[in-house]
Amino acid sequence: MQTSIDAAEVAKFEAMAAEWWDPEGKFKPLHMMNPVRLEFIVREIAGHFGRDRERKRPFEGLRLLDIGCGGGLLSEPMARLGAEVVGADAAEGNIPVARLHAEQVGLAIDYRYSTAEALEAAGEQFDVVLAMEIVEHVADPLAFLTSCQKLLRPGGLLLTSTINRNLKSYAVAIIGAEQVMRWLPRGTHEWRKFITPDELAQYLEQAGLQVKARTGFTFNPLGWRWSLSERDLSVNYAIASSKPQAIDRA
Repeated sequence: MQTSIDAAEVAKFEAMAAEWWDPEGKFKPLHMMNPVRLEFIVREIAGHFGRDRERKRPFEGLRLLDIGCGGGLLSEPMARLGAEVVGADAAEGNIPVARLHAEQVGLAIDYRYSTAEALEAAGEQFDVVLAMEIVEHVADPLAFLTSCQKLLRPGGLLLTSTINRNLKSYAVAIIGAEQVMRWLPRGTHEWRKFITPDELAQYLEQAGLQVKARTGFTFNPLGWRWSLSERDLSVNYAIASSKPQAIDRA
């Protein structure tokens, strides 16, 4: 089976698997960013499917795939919100970490050592696919996003986040996060694999999806907090896209 997986990228994250749930460990940037990632995800899912965010389990009845789930930082809150969650990761070492943590907090999540292509070949279908902080780590972004599109039911929603490619992102994500703050091990990211918002939107459209919204995740070093921005997509950003109710599969 052809795959968009980059083995070297998988190895990087497998080496850090045991630290997923340590907020001061190698995944500290994701723990810090998680509240705004969740706000974006919840906002887009609720709006797309007409769900009331004030309900206890607003995503009841929705089947959701968290592809590149890592230790489950997004899978767990989605399960708490009522979604039926499948978490999949190509780094085998991440899965037992995610399973153990879910068991410890009493959540039923279907974690699998798998890829988007393998799930597609198995005929899996979802209402929502999360592809957060993964597209910059795959070998072929278009092939990966095409598999994500095929995993969606008609009318389904794909949420994708990544890092822009410009001088600012190099200064922030490579020099700042890896070399100065040492939040991440050196070499976690490759600047040349970062993707601009226009490039990602083009990939999504080529994959057969319709772009709905672009949102930036911005960090304020003075307030030491992240926030959502509809205008600043200069470093971290996300795009919401949907699968048409009818799509040409020719």
